[in-house]
Amino acid sequence: MALDINKVRQDFPNLAARGRDNMPLIYFDNAATTFKPCEVISRTHHHYCQRTSNIHRGVHYLSEEATAEYEASRDKVRRFINAKSLSEVIFTKGATESLNLLARSYGAHFLKPGDEVLLSTMEHHANIVPWQMIREETGCVLKVAPINDQGEIIVDEYRKLLSARTRIVSLVHVSNSLGTVNPVKALVKYAHAVGAVFILDSAQGISHEPVDVQDLGVDFCVFSGHKLFGPTGVGVLYGKEVLLESMPPYQGGGDMILSVTFEKTIYNRLPHKFEAGTPNVAGVIGLGASIDYVTRLGWEDIIAYKKDLCVYGTKLLEGIEGLRLVGTAANKAPVFSFTLANAHPHDVGTLLDREGIAIRTGHHCTQPVMKRFGIPATSRASLTFYNTREELDLFIAALRKVIKVFS
Repeated sequence: MALDINKVRQDFPNLAARGRDNMPLIYFDNAATTFKPCEVISRTHHHYCQRTSNIHRGVHYLSEEATAEYEASRDKVRRFINAKSLSEVIFTKGATESLNLLARSYGAHFLKPGDEVLLSTMEHHANIVPWQMIREETGCVLKVAPINDQGEIIVDEYRKLLSARTRIVSLVHVSNSLGTVNPVKALVKYAHAVGAVFILDSAQGISHEPVDVQDLGVDFCVFSGHKLFGPTGVGVLYGKEVLLESMPPYQGGGDMILSVTFEKTIYNRLPHKFEAGTPNVAGVIGLGASIDYVTRLGWEDIIAYKKDLCVYGTKLLEGIEGLRLVGTAANKAPVFSFTLANAHPHDVGTLLDREGIAIRTGHHCTQPVMKRFGIPATSRASLTFYNTREELDLFIAALRKVIKVFS
């Protein structure tokens, strides 16, 4: 059954907001963050109005209720990504913290001089900088798999870079600046063949298609709630239990301890070992609500609808003279990065904003991608399942106005 787009749009109150100068809003910045459906807003509101409490150690009613909702969200995540156990689901502030946790707790602990970490040219800065920091400490070597002119990982070159010294492969699932959907299962298979651990950055991928960590075979997976129609400030680190058990804690204090004396601290069991301090309780509960929402809509209909938007949007943009699409992979999400002749992306974004259209401009935290394509920045329109063909038509009309300004 196809998505009822009118009903879906009614679930997102932010779509009724107005843009600059009270213009009707078209929101094409979903790769940066997504709007939240009413039930996510309602669940977080309910927590703050009726269930505000710290979790796990309280014996009073509010604490017990908040703890139950918090841990229910952990189980929702477990089922959503098909993790084997609740111990494999760690709550963090987001994908960036999850990647830093892995670099610090796994990378710094296990990497030695000469060991290799393999990334790709299309990585977000959050999957580059932490590994550079660990390289300074451990003497490990960073290698980078190249991408082709369409913005796809060159798989043959990726395989050549794998070696007996490769300890970690950390790659993006869906590129935030190109829209490329990587062939994760095959990339994991090649990494495992040389004994490497595979980390999947699914910050963009988690809202694009199902992520079954067991089927994909990944060792770790990270994502953020706010790109899955959930709250900001909450995310997930999935890790195979045997690997998480082998890692030292990332931070100290709060739930990550069982007992503390000045002589010795005994750490808590998984998953609490990596959840120091008071967590974002409302955020985790809201994330659970966002998973409920996406699950109810159904992946089959979401994927079909977004594919239609991608095909339609690509056709419209390819028909504009002087526009260069950056990222034309055969398998991609509806993320349209582009440049216009004689126009800086920031100017394009500013003029579109005057038409009520919100896009992103800049390097999108992927400066190596910009360097690969010989450009400083792009304009990026990123769509999701609450966007429409009609919005794309209005976007193209506004874009033609922008072109006239610079012609």
